[in-house]
Amino acid sequence: MSDGTEKTVLITGASSGIGQATAVRLAAAGYRVVLGARRTERLAELAEQIRGAGGSAEYRALDVTDAEDFRAFVEFALERYDRVDVVINNAGVMPLSTLDAGLLDEWNRMIDVNIRGVLHGIAAALPLMRAQGHGHFVNVASIGAHEVVPSAAVYCGTKYAVWAISEGLRQESGGDVRVSVVSPGVTESELADSISDPEAAAGMREYRKVALPASAIADAIAYAVSQPSEVDVNEIVVRPAATR
Repeated sequence: MSDGTEKTVLITGASSGIGQATAVRLAAAGYRVVLGARRTERLAELAEQIRGAGGSAEYRALDVTDAEDFRAFVEFALERYDRVDVVINNAGVMPLSTLDAGLLDEWNRMIDVNIRGVLHGIAAALPLMRAQGHGHFVNVASIGAHEVVPSAAVYCGTKYAVWAISEGLRQESGGDVRVSVVSPGVTESELADSISDPEAAAGMREYRKVALPASAIADAIAYAVSQPSEVDVNEIVVRPAATR
């Protein structure tokens, strides 16, 4: 992996799971990481862990559903490190339910976090990347962007949207801004904790009996980020070897 020294990476949803593992992985490789999430106490602990291991980390509270807050997050990174090289749009929620459950509030939450959150990240950082002549978005989608299962129609729809938005951005970028989509299969995380529908929760417990560690996805993200500027890793799908 190439030396990440002097490159600044912004990570959303950094307080747990894939975001946390990615922060540790990239910081260990020399990247300066800026951590964003709502749970600042966890971010503080993670930043301290990274600094204690010799890495560089800053953190700020971030609600990705708030476009102004995301812009402030990017400005915060600029104030601390004078540049933004990579934005990892990782924040996501997954309160699964069948469509006949009619859980509109949960569906709208997925749309707000999973889709609008990515769009807000692009809107906040793309002008800066265009002005500086380089940049890289890594958008975390899901195997749900490629297949649909019962109880996951809305979730899969949001993740397919992440894939489609990313592909559109890649085509518009002209080569200055790289775009990678990383689509994890079942991964150890807190995503399933938000499922309120009993049937969907039971199904997910069964589905998650074989799961990847978050570090496996962090490795995939690190691979995409570490490539030389003329290489754009468009998509990586990572699944457990024992997947169905």
